[in-house]
Amino acid sequence: MKRSLLIIAVLFITTTLFSQKQKLSLNNAFIVVLLDNPEDRYSLEINFTELLMSKGVKAEPSLNHIKLGADSQGLANDSITALIKSKGIDTYVLVSVRGHDKRFKKTKRKDSLEVALSQGSLYNLYRQDVISISFEFKFYRNGVFVYSDIVKCGNVSDRSTVLKRFRKKVGKRTKKWMK
Repeated sequence: MKRSLLIIAVLFITTTLFSQKQKLSLNNAFIVVLLDNPEDRYSLEINFTELLMSKGVKAEPSLNHIKLGADSQGLANDSITALIKSKGIDTYVLVSVRGHDKRFKKTKRKDSLEVALSQGSLYNLYRQDVISISFEFKFYRNGVFVYSDIVKCGNVSDRSTVLKRFRKKVGKRTKKWMK
């Protein structure tokens, strides 16, 4: 009896450890930024897409598939998903502002793609009197949650420095995602 409990405990611990060390191997991405302000959404999607393409990742912004200001939940439709897959892209990357301080951690929730697209973001890209911002990245491969990450940018004073710090921090983090 003790032996079987020990075996079950060891199996549980090893599967938990291996599931947390999953590699992403990002080589293609469909970028969806979940922000309410269309101007912020556009600038962040374009910056992130250009950044990934400069690193050799095949990337495409969601703005090519939905109208400006439209609900991003429509990106989970079968027709759009099939169109994106036909272009050789199987990974959705959802980017949202998690908050305006540095205490946020990675999410442990593994929502479906449809649920994640419907959630949106409570925060704007920049807010007066805030010096840091945390971005959350959720990766979905073939519609299934794969990985999440938080990138924290500090020392921001206006919208342009938020974008500048975003490019710098996320540029370094993409190396980790591509492994």
